[in-house]
Amino acid sequence: MDSGSAAYQVSHLDALEAESVFVMREVVAEMERPVLLFSGGKDSIVMLRLAQKAFAPANIPFPVMHVDTGHNFPEVLEYRDRRVAELGLQLIVASVPEALARGFVREAADGTRNRIQTPVLLDAVE
Repeated sequence: MDSGSAAYQVSHLDALEAESVFVMREVVAEMERPVLLFSGGKDSIVMLRLAQKAFAPANIPFPVMHVDTGHNFPEVLEYRDRRVAELGLQLIVASVPEALARGFVREAADGTRNRIQTPVLLDAVE
């Protein structure tokens, strides 16, 4: 390369984004019923944006699932609902409070719901 030519370089972040987009497309191509878990936190917000980029200009071809512990900030639920509506996505809510009410799971004496989220998630996946 002569000194007048600039070398094309992809930033580390761009390379990671491209790899993530590739993985998402592969999952959709290979899996029967993919779903994106969405808590409303920064990681799941990034994943939702990557899914948007992976399938643009088409819609994201899978639903979003939120495991609702019943301990969410109202702003998180409002944001979730707004983004799902903006993107025209199907939202699946796996509700820990509903699972408690029907006796599917039991809350620990200390009130934490971390352990009981897993059976609620697995039930929703089924």
